[in-house]
Amino acid sequence: MSSLQDHTEVRRLERHVDELKKDAKARDKEVENLERELGILERVGQARTAPKWLSSQPVKKPKRHVARPCLLLSDLHLDEVVKAREMMDINEYNRKIAEMRLRATFEGTVKITKEYWTGIDYDGFNLFLGGDIFSGNIHEELRESNEDTMLGSVLYWLDPVAEGISLLADEFGKVHVASVSGNHGRTTPKKQYKGNARANFDWFFAHALARMFEADKRVTFDVSEGQDLLTPIYGQKIMMTHGDQTGGGGGIGGIFPPIMRMNAKKSQRQFAVKQPYDHLLMGHWHQLIFAPGFIINGSLKGYDEFALGHNFNPEIPQQALWLHTPEHGITWQTPVIAGNRKAEGW
Repeated sequence: MSSLQDHTEVRRLERHVDELKKDAKARDKEVENLERELGILERVGQARTAPKWLSSQPVKKPKRHVARPCLLLSDLHLDEVVKAREMMDINEYNRKIAEMRLRATFEGTVKITKEYWTGIDYDGFNLFLGGDIFSGNIHEELRESNEDTMLGSVLYWLDPVAEGISLLADEFGKVHVASVSGNHGRTTPKKQYKGNARANFDWFFAHALARMFEADKRVTFDVSEGQDLLTPIYGQKIMMTHGDQTGGGGGIGGIFPPIMRMNAKKSQRQFAVKQPYDHLLMGHWHQLIFAPGFIINGSLKGYDEFALGHNFNPEIPQQALWLHTPEHGITWQTPVIAGNRKAEGW
């Protein structure tokens, strides 16, 4: 081989070595980036306030099936007054009826999970407070017709809701309460984005409940400081939002197009920050819908003057209940029927 050929071969080998060094450097950089991202994810996980039992998997395969019931409690519109004579006798609602429906929701939840869903060992209970606990004062007609002032309503309803949570704790041993705020509980004339949660009676009500259960280690709370909240259940993540981030829903497709768009945008946002979720929960629409990937809740109030005036289809007072399993996530889904016209006496 000539000296020229030798020189050419040496240069080729040198270039190959340089390329290998670049590849090694790039791989080192990739490993460094992955380690940094892993550290961020670990810190995000450590920052959560949810108790460990929420996301833990059963250590050993049980003889009986282990699962967790979940209830979405939203759009109660407590202390709003709906008069049957103004509603073509379709619905009535007041403080007395609200108490009956709230009690029926908690007791119905226990009945379904204990008597109908059999052969299951429950390792706790997830209660999701999805906002619009009160109708509030956002409209003048509500301010004039509600049973009480907002402060009076908050004070009155703390005990009945706490009694329901205590019932769940007695039946299931552990209860985790996750809470987001709705649009009706706001204290501002229009929706604001900065300080959104702290300017809302739903936020205050959830924190007041948490204070009531400070000495009860069976009950834990996670109250959102924003509009959304992630809750782990076994190996999955549940995203809860009230649902007022959407608009429209009056076309042929109904509420599905705006909700599908919001879900897609929210999923994309969460994926971008490496906090994806598996299911979306929301209220606001007063229509109970179990759909692939999301659940929309009904209302305890039921049909009202606004719905009647817009010719919406009536829906009975009901709330969403489902069973979450380690293997399949959300499985059995059912409404908890809250209304009983005969018992309510209208």
